[in-house]
Parts: sequence; C-alpha cells; structure tokens
Amino acid sequence: MDTTMTGIDQVSDQWALALNEEQRTVFMEVIEESLRLQHRSHFFNWLQRGFQCLLAHEVVVIGVRGLERASYDYEYLTSSRYFGDTQFDQVLNEEDGLVHEAFTRWSQLGMPVFYHTDPQSQQYNHYAVEHVEADRMLASELKRFVVHGFGNEHSRIATMVMFGRLNSPANAQTAHLLELLMPHLHCAIVKVTANKSPSVLSTPSRNGRIKPLSKRELEVLEWLQAGKTNWEIGGIMQVSPLTIKNHVQNILRKLDVENRSQAASKALKLGLIHRSQ
Repeated sequence: MDTTMTGIDQVSDQWALALNEEQRTVFMEVIEESLRLQHRSHFFNWLQRGFQCLLAHEVVVIGVRGLERASYDYEYLTSSRYFGDTQFDQVLNEEDGLVHEAFTRWSQLGMPVFYHTDPQSQQYNHYAVEHVEADRMLASELKRFVVHGFGNEHSRIATMVMFGRLNSPANAQTAHLLELLMPHLHCAIVKVTANKSPSVLSTPSRNGRIKPLSKRELEVLEWLQAGKTNWEIGGIMQVSPLTIKNHVQNILRKLDVENRSQAASKALKLGLIHRSQ
C-alpha cells in the first residue's frame, strides 16, 4: 500500500494537529516557566503544574548522556506510591527492562513511542504504538507510557524521557504535544544537571553545606570506603548493581565530588562514616 502523503494531505494533517486556544495558552505558560528552572525541586514542580494539562502522567524516567560517555545516567521522579526503586531497577534492566527496551526502540525510530496493552503494534507518520503483554506491564507499575528523546550519539548532551501511568491518549495529538515539549524538556534537564556530577537531576550544595544523605546512601558509602564494587555491594544489600550505581551517583552529587574515592575520603573527613578496620 502506498502511504506517501501528498502536499494536501500534509497540510490537512498539520491542521488536525494544531493546538486549540487553551492548549496554546498553557503551552506558552509551560515554556515561560521552564526558563526559571534551576534545581531538581523546580523541575518536579514544573512537571506537576501546567505540564500535566498537556501531558498527564505520574512517573517520569529521565536519561542523560554526555558526548564523553557511551551510556545514559538515569533517574526517576514520581507522584505515585506504586512506583519506586524496585520498579525503577526492573524497568531499566539491560536484559529485559521494559523502559530500557522502549528507549532502544525510540533510538531506532526517532519519534514518540507509546506502550500499551490494548492496541496492536503499529507505526504511523508521527508516532508508533508498541503492544506489551498485560502481565509485563502490570509488573512495571507503569500502566501505559510514552518515550521520546532529544539528540543522538553525535550530540554533546542527549536526553531521553519516559512518561508513565499516562492519562493522555496514544494518538497523533499527544505525540505532537510531546514533540513540541521535548526541546524545552531537554533544555530544562540540561539546566538542572550538575556540570561535574554524573547524577542526572542534581541540586548543588550552597555555601559549602552538604545535602543530607539517606540511610541507604550512608550504608553504600561505608562499603565504598571498604573498597567494594557495585556488584559486591548489591550482593551484600540484596539489590541490583544498577540500584547501587544510582545510589553512588546521588552520593557524588550530594558530596560534590567526582569519583568514589573522593566520596569516601570526604565522608571520612566530615565524620559521615568511619574508617574500616
């Protein structure tokens, strides 16, 4: 079947995707507010306000990759009590993680990709829909979700975003909204990303004060100071190495250091941990 669009078809398609007056107003407010974002808390609040009117969701997973790094660093934000560290670890598993798979798919297509249990997989002009088995989606606690990104392997900074527990429909209008929002999302993520820390969404310490570390982060620090690897710490704490990796990224951000050795050294000096015997 010939799916080539004529000039008339393209004009008609663009007209159908045009935002209505209310959407345009909210969209401009969302863009304007994005210019004032500085820290992680600002970013989360931004997503919870007008952004929800355009793309209603409960979970966000964000990946950031710099040109000097081959892999993405991930972090999540959630307003849902059903999605936490366990689900985050699961959906980003490199072997069978649903979101990891979705990000790979987006890298191939370069356009918004929706994941649902109802429709069959299908690719359209502006977006794609991928079918997911109900049991697999249920385990992820994402209900249904969409992924999109900005940049590629040649970009200085590339970002990928997953919006989960999505209330917005999987259609061309939602895909168009996401395409319009993505450049501003990318800029907002870059603005709240620390220059040196590998953490994705970081809030730098002010006036030399260190952000408080969680009990789990302090435990990870103790094992870092003992020279343990992520795999070894994961085995000890009975979580995956990916979870430990994210704890380490948060530790580096909060202590404002660049590597594990510096983190352990600074934590010792600050009295956060004790030297292993």
